[in-house]
Amino acid sequence: MLEIRGLTKYYRNVPVVDDVSFGVRPGEVTGYLGPNGSGKSTTVKIVTALVEPSHGKVLLDGQDIRDNLMAFKRRLGYVPEEAILYSYLSGLEYLQLMGRLRGMPLPVVDRRANDLLELFSLHPHRHAPIANYSKGMKQRVLISAALMHDPDVLILDEPLSGIDVSSAQLFKHLLTELARQGKIILYISHVLEVVERVCARVVIIYRGKIMADDSVAHLRELMHAPSLEEIFAQLVEQRDLEAVARDIVCAIHE
Repeated sequence: MLEIRGLTKYYRNVPVVDDVSFGVRPGEVTGYLGPNGSGKSTTVKIVTALVEPSHGKVLLDGQDIRDNLMAFKRRLGYVPEEAILYSYLSGLEYLQLMGRLRGMPLPVVDRRANDLLELFSLHPHRHAPIANYSKGMKQRVLISAALMHDPDVLILDEPLSGIDVSSAQLFKHLLTELARQGKIILYISHVLEVVERVCARVVIIYRGKIMADDSVAHLRELMHAPSLEEIFAQLVEQRDLEAVARDIVCAIHE
């Protein structure tokens, strides 16, 4: 189990993440939601050990990840929000590099890289430089790289960015299958429809604090809301968005 305990992060004495605690259990997909500026990205950077917290800790199977960061990173697969890749490498070369950096045996690296490129419909482009790939193709390379070493923990930050409908459908099925295999999956997204479909549980953060941590079905019952979108709006959005939209249209017509 991945446990986030009392995470707090200050920037210029302002708490961006304020005493955040929740758990991510094996065998289920946990959604982590919040509007821009809510502290979501900072939490993810702390959980992936890219940023140190001001207070609090992250535990994997009861052990603080910072006690042995190398061991934790060997078990981690991470898809960052921005597709930053070595654009001069081909898709195949990039996956081979990731596999070698993970210390995987070379025959396994080559086989798995080619298999993933085939399954993600990238094999015909495997020798082309990533600079020539579309945004969706780059995103599929990132997902493949995160899966190369068969990690126990997956942190997926907006993984469907730029991906076409067919690939998005494949990814939803992939998440379900990975959860069935007992993976620990934290899924960060603004696409609430997808979150509602694939996540067993959702954690909602707003202004650095956790506003909800429950199953979507239970939240619907508690808040008398028909969808995750309605729940999200009630918890984190105080304005009447329809009224704001009308005001914007009025403003541009004046």
